[in-house]
Parts: sequence; C-alpha cells; structure tokens
Amino acid sequence: MKYAASVASPASVYTEELRSLLARLWQERQGLVCIMASGIVVRMIAPLLEGKDRDPAIVVMDDAGRFAVSLLSGHLGGANLLAEQCALATGATAVITTATDVHGLPSFDMLAKEQGWVIDDLSRIKILNTLLLEGGEIAVVDRTGQVERFVSGRGNLSYYPVFQSALCSKAAGFLFVTNRKIPPEYRQANALILRPRNLALGVGCNSGTSMEEIEEVVLANLEKLSLSFKSVCCLASAIAKRSEPGLLAFAEKYCISTSFYESAELNAVQSPSPPSAYAYEAIGAVGVAEPAALLASGNGILLLNKVKSCNVTLAIAEKV
Repeated sequence: MKYAASVASPASVYTEELRSLLARLWQERQGLVCIMASGIVVRMIAPLLEGKDRDPAIVVMDDAGRFAVSLLSGHLGGANLLAEQCALATGATAVITTATDVHGLPSFDMLAKEQGWVIDDLSRIKILNTLLLEGGEIAVVDRTGQVERFVSGRGNLSYYPVFQSALCSKAAGFLFVTNRKIPPEYRQANALILRPRNLALGVGCNSGTSMEEIEEVVLANLEKLSLSFKSVCCLASAIAKRSEPGLLAFAEKYCISTSFYESAELNAVQSPSPPSAYAYEAIGAVGVAEPAALLASGNGILLLNKVKSCNVTLAIAEKV
C-alpha cells in the first residue's frame, strides 16, 4: 500500500490480504505478474493449482526489475510470452525454463495453442515433447500441413498419409492431427491426438425443440461418421432461430459459437438436397441445415447431407 498514493486510479489499488486476492484473481484473470520473491508466490498459489490447461499464466519479477520469470503455465497459459513482454517493457531479462524452449525445439502444446486445436489427452504432451528432446522419431499424420510448417525442420519427425502406415513405421511416438475418432486398434500410449476445430453444425429445428433432442441428434450422427465432438467449432442456423432456447442451451453447454443467417444468405447457397417447401413457407428459406453448415464452414465440404429426426434437421460441414 505504500505506493498507493502514486497510482492514478484508486480503483486499481487492492487492499485485501494477498492470499485471498490471488485466490480471487486466479479465477478472473488469464495472467498475473507478481513483483515479489518467487518463494512467496509458490507458497501462495500451490493450493490453487488445477492443471496446465486451466491455470493462469504466472510471471514473477524482482522489485529491482532485473528478471521476469515464467513460473507457471509457460506454454498453454502463455506465461513464456508474458515474461518476454514484461522484459521488453522494463528492460529485464526474461527467464524461460521450459525444456523445448531452452533447446530451441518446437512444443506440441504451443502448436495446439497457436492453431486453436484441442489436445485430446494432455498427459501425452509430456511423452511427445520428451521424444523431441531425446531425438526419438515421431510419425506424423496431418492433412493440414501445419505441423511441418510449425516445426520447420526441427526434431526427428517423419510424415505419413494415413494412420496405418504411420503405425507400421518404427517410430517411437505418433502425432495425429484429425477430427476423426481413432479406432481402438490404432490407439497407442505414445500417440498424441490434436483436434482441429473445423466442423460446423448446420441445425434446423421446430420451435420449442429441447436442448436434449438437439444433443441426441448431433451426438448420434457424429458417432455414425466417427467424428470427434472436440473438433466442432460452431453451430449455424437461420436468423429466425437466433433466440431458440434449445439451440442456445446446446451451444452454451458445449461452449461452441453460434452463427445465424438471413434467408437470402441461405438461399444463395447451392445445397445438394431438394428445396424444403416447409422451410420456405415458415421463414422464406429453401433450406437451413445444409446452407447454414456450408456458410459457417466457409464453403467447406459437406460430410453429412441433411438428415431429419423428429424436430431436428442436421448437416455437418468441414472447413478446408
């Protein structure tokens, strides 16, 4: 509090006890910069730790401004970047201790963060990053091409077109970038799966359709196509459905974004299914599920043509 008088806005001064303040900010902030001894910070945050995919970035600086230490959540939380930003702003030295960074190697959790991909099993990150450090061969299947771009020749990576050929190799580990479910016979303890979020759900429904009914139709059809829900990026429909409780509840439950399109936008998309007289009479659109999915995917590829189940119509498109 001894510096409170020099702060321009009193609202930015915290007066509560440090332990309770950190506990509160832990839930509210993506990153925290603590200007104090690292031992104090370690003791304060120890009871708050949940996991590297949930903990905020923690950077510790000494009060002389000599060092900015990335203490916690260096990759996924962004503490390494935050430490570098603090160092740039103050003239301090950024202290980064994550092994891949120290050795100038890529890390697969940073690749996932950069691309907005979902890590299927976070525990596999350590296995694959360790292989990178030890020079072990990693067999990669990645139709996006982003892995090869990201690693830029660093590490011992080999690339294969399909899972079968990768698994038949003599690689010590495997990296699969896919929105597909991996068959049980292809699942390996040393395999990391990254899920690109590239599936758009086009959904039409009758008024009052429950969240549970929409959920049942979506999950059943994803299962039929062996697609992972972790790769779903958005739900799309007609603008007439922008306040439909069941749709909104479904999107909220699974933390996916929503897009709603005017009938004119939907009608401008060429869809494989015949026009729907029912939809045209109701909202002036010749179709909802397919054109909405295609629009939300940026004119991608339809993986599922429109299917109807009671009150719900569904189409699924993949971004390309």
